Amino acid sequence: MHDDDFRALADAPAAILILGQQALGTARRLQAVLPGSRIHGLDGRVQGADAAYTVFGDTLRQLYRDDVPLVVLCAAGIVIRSLAPLLLEKGAEPPVLAVAEDGSAVVPLLGGLRGVNRLARRIGEGLAVAPAITTSGELRFGTCLLDPPAGYALADLEQGKRFVADLLGGEQVRLEGDAPWLATERLPWADDARRTIRVSCVASASSDDALLIHPRVIVARVRPPFEELALQVRQALASAGLAFHSLACLAAEAAMMGNPALQAAAETLGVPIRYLEGSEVLPDRLPGPSGDGLSLHQAPAPFDPATLGRARGRLTVIGLGPGAAEFMLPATRRALDEAQDLLGYQTYVDMAGPLRVGQVRHASDNREELERARHAFTLAAQGRQVVMISSGDPGVFAMASAVLEALHGSHDPLWHGVDLQVLPGVSAALATAARAGAPLGHDFCMLSLSDNLKPWSTIEHRLEQAALADLVMAFYNPISRARPWQLGRALEIVRRHRAPETRVVLGRDIGRPGERLTTLTLEALQPEQVDMRTLVIIGSSTTTGFPRRGGGEWVYTPRWYPVAPK
Repeated sequence: MHDDDFRALADAPAAILILGQQALGTARRLQAVLPGSRIHGLDGRVQGADAAYTVFGDTLRQLYRDDVPLVVLCAAGIVIRSLAPLLLEKGAEPPVLAVAEDGSAVVPLLGGLRGVNRLARRIGEGLAVAPAITTSGELRFGTCLLDPPAGYALADLEQGKRFVADLLGGEQVRLEGDAPWLATERLPWADDARRTIRVSCVASASSDDALLIHPRVIVARVRPPFEELALQVRQALASAGLAFHSLACLAAEAAMMGNPALQAAAETLGVPIRYLEGSEVLPDRLPGPSGDGLSLHQAPAPFDPATLGRARGRLTVIGLGPGAAEFMLPATRRALDEAQDLLGYQTYVDMAGPLRVGQVRHASDNREELERARHAFTLAAQGRQVVMISSGDPGVFAMASAVLEALHGSHDPLWHGVDLQVLPGVSAALATAARAGAPLGHDFCMLSLSDNLKPWSTIEHRLEQAALADLVMAFYNPISRARPWQLGRALEIVRRHRAPETRVVLGRDIGRPGERLTTLTLEALQPEQVDMRTLVIIGSSTTTGFPRRGGGEWVYTPRWYPVAPK
């Protein structure tokens, strides 16, 4: 992983965990300080959180594994005991802080090398309290030498720890190179010191006498073929006497966007790729490798890759699930948090919150799927991080198909160079089935009763075949004001092949406020009981039900099937 990725984590949206209602006010104050962060409240004890959880320790450990910064409003000891089994490798953990429920104390616990103290100070400023910084070097010297600012990289973490220990033991230090962030810190400076902080892009051997910090000033301009590119870049840097950690980025022609070998090389090297379109000015070229393959360019100061060309755009197609935050996949939440642009039907965009300040919303009518998909590719082709929002699963009667249709019909190489990802979600059928028990426990099919995009004759044919096959059927888009008769006709077809007592499940707004689950028989089902926001599940001949304690019934389809008579 690129060192800057570790630094950036302190600025990433955090998970704010609370155990009781009394902490919600402080959590909201923290959310204002940390835009894009989500409040996770204990189910049954916290009302009004962004997401609910049921088991504190399991939730905390999973977020930790997912590399999410954690701000936990409870006693520090609870956090430590919960995470203790995972504390294997220092330097690999996300920032973890304990904050008093009333906001009176901020205690950084883990992630000293990933900016936890910077995050603690940021929170402390927002809450008007002094964070309890305990890192010895930072307390003594006012800075963490092992966590240089963006644009610089520490050469050797383990050697750096020994170096700081020597300074704490009384050694003095001098500076070689330019380190403006250290000018006002309380380091034991001395011109004749034996220890040196050396800031340079020149490669040198590690030694206990020098702390090596490399400015990221080198851009590698690369051209195909890319099969051995990572090795070639390392060799070019070594040949030029340059430190590997001074590599800021790769630069390639925009036509190479999406090239898998180029992408693999960048991932191996741990640096971003910037794509050029001909007019961009690179830093000064260094002597050495030349020709069509590779050239090195050196900037006079740490180089910000974002100032060169464009990044590879990303379009992530996501499904929110049925609506409840706890049904949303962590990868989906991360995609939403990282997005610059959000596209979707207005209702779904609203459901995706909380959103960061500065994210651009492009809400549109629910019948403009293909235009919305084309708009998403236009934005992503500009190098932007774009999310296309669906409810449920994006591949089940939702936007993933429209996105791929738009790409299939395009000859624009920039569209085809976009990093396209489709993330799964909990579909309405699966959410409704889970609430009812297991009506989809055997073979089933999903059918949309909307004839907006396919002829009704096709729908009737598929209904007939699914009914004959004795499949459990889940009906999407069952009825609307513009299509008032189709459900009634569908039930006529199904009733020719199913017994009147066949179990039926209706799930309306499952996972959203006001959800309603109804179980009944096929004989009792009337179209008037269903609207566009209802998912209809019609059981097979083996689907059955029995009373559940507390009211209602469990409905399930056994995994076995009766053997047909010979």
